[in-house]
Amino acid sequence: MVSQNSKRAVRRALVAGALALGAVTVTAGPAMAEPVTIPGVGTFELPAGVTLPPEVTDLIPPAPEAAPAAPFTAPFSSVGQRAADAALSKVGSPYVYGATGPNAFDCSGLVQWAYQQVGLSVPRTSYQQASAGQDVSVGALQPGDVVSFYGGSHTGIYIGNGNIVHASTSSQPVKVAPLDSMPVDGARRF
Repeated sequence: MVSQNSKRAVRRALVAGALALGAVTVTAGPAMAEPVTIPGVGTFELPAGVTLPPEVTDLIPPAPEAAPAAPFTAPFSSVGQRAADAALSKVGSPYVYGATGPNAFDCSGLVQWAYQQVGLSVPRTSYQQASAGQDVSVGALQPGDVVSFYGGSHTGIYIGNGNIVHASTSSQPVKVAPLDSMPVDGARRF
């Protein structure tokens, strides 16, 4: 069996012989250097236009193929997250009893309007919202879940990090508040 050192010695001899015998041809061109790496021999800066003989080029491994680019994937956003984002866009809008947007809201009007923005129809009143959709435990809340307070008489949309967005009362505009700032009655997912 031929050792690695013997293979390296043969490669060096081939390169040295090719250079000594004038087997390397040079064509006219710009004097820019191109690196060529020959395993076990080294890396050489060759001027542009230098052509190595097949005995030498056969020693150079092919360049690794670049990995194909991953296809573009748009970030995923759930229906609930998009509804929460829509409701958040109305922070600062005035509270008006019975209002369903787009410029003023009551609590259930904000929830209904936010879900309409993402193409989903939810009931109009807070009591109807408290019994529609799928029941969700407070420990499993996700952005967009509708949270009911005060026995179902008030609703808001969970936005994550322990917060909701809601139209609270006539003296307050649509705002973000901690989930635990009011007594939670339940939560629903649409």
